[in-house]
Amino acid sequence: MQKETRSPSDFFYSITTKNQKGIKKTKCSLCNNSDISDNANKEFFVGKIDDDILKPTNDKFEMRILQILDYTLNQLEKTIQLAISKYGKSRIGVCLGSCDNGSELSLKAHKSFFTEGSFPSDYNIKAQSADYISTYVSKKYNLEGISLSFSTACSSSGSAIIKASELIKAGVCDAVIAGGVDIASDTVLLGFNSLEAISSKISNPFSKNRDGITLGEGASIFVLSKDDIDSTSIILAGCGESSDASHMTAPLADGSGAKQAMQNALNNSSLSINDIDYINLHGTGTHLNDSMESKAVYNIFGAVNVPVSTIKPITGHTLGAAASLELAACFLAIKNQKLPVQVWDKEFDNELPKLNFVDTPLPTKKIKCCMSNNFAFGGCNISLIIKEL
Repeated sequence: MQKETRSPSDFFYSITTKNQKGIKKTKCSLCNNSDISDNANKEFFVGKIDDDILKPTNDKFEMRILQILDYTLNQLEKTIQLAISKYGKSRIGVCLGSCDNGSELSLKAHKSFFTEGSFPSDYNIKAQSADYISTYVSKKYNLEGISLSFSTACSSSGSAIIKASELIKAGVCDAVIAGGVDIASDTVLLGFNSLEAISSKISNPFSKNRDGITLGEGASIFVLSKDDIDSTSIILAGCGESSDASHMTAPLADGSGAKQAMQNALNNSSLSINDIDYINLHGTGTHLNDSMESKAVYNIFGAVNVPVSTIKPITGHTLGAAASLELAACFLAIKNQKLPVQVWDKEFDNELPKLNFVDTPLPTKKIKCCMSNNFAFGGCNISLIIKEL
């Protein structure tokens, strides 16, 4: 029986069994506007969270992104309360990544402006503050530690996790609630569509037939701490970043920016390429990303033949939440000793280096150490390594 992705176990079930039930055809509400004639009645494949699991947050700005975030936080309630009890509210920070800043309320407000001649009486620009999601978490738990939001496109939650680690190492915080949340808003769908980056089908990463991205929404949150608070034997072992800034929307074609981020993560962790048991690929399904990422991975790992895959054909590209969500896939792979499976048509692109794509969830050796990559618009590249103690 196929399951909806509602919990870590359901999520892991999906990425190890090729369950694409969460990818659904969605019509953009803005496309009903006759002024956008090119997009009239246009449908997109999108990774969507079922509305029936989302509950009101009772926040003064009720938004879908907060409902998704709240649903995720509730699953971590026990760990968060353990951290509060151990360290105190003044020693716990928040670092969250997202590409959204109240677009849901903004779109409604602007629709009202253009149809009625004025903004709704309850519209408040504060709902679009870049720090709103992190502020929401701090207020929810009455935390007094530093609260930061990150928006570095597709690497946003990775940047948040790296900063969380730095805050703990610097002694600024003892624990940090870190990760990301994002929604596939109408502006995101139309924005990527205008770049001709959205696939006409569910994305098919690294195939010779790939033709673009499938977008998605989601959230993934970790509690990073200076010592063990819930008997977790998995640590953030290494972080790597690079900023090639070569183009507003395109990565360096030779993969050098991505390669630098991965090498920095290896150096930071004091691990070698032989220590990595699995790599989560950014794997968007666009011609340029998959080409440069294949080159970058091969240039570092070469003949090591480490197993690799991308979960985006199952979750969709969750934008600012992607790095954290995909690190969660690595975390669960170590915990459950199963690998996320590559979902594609198995038609190799002979212009790319051959990578060892995961075809079965059962590993050939014990999974102790995983790398996860995310490469964003503007050349903001991150690579994270986690390992079992």
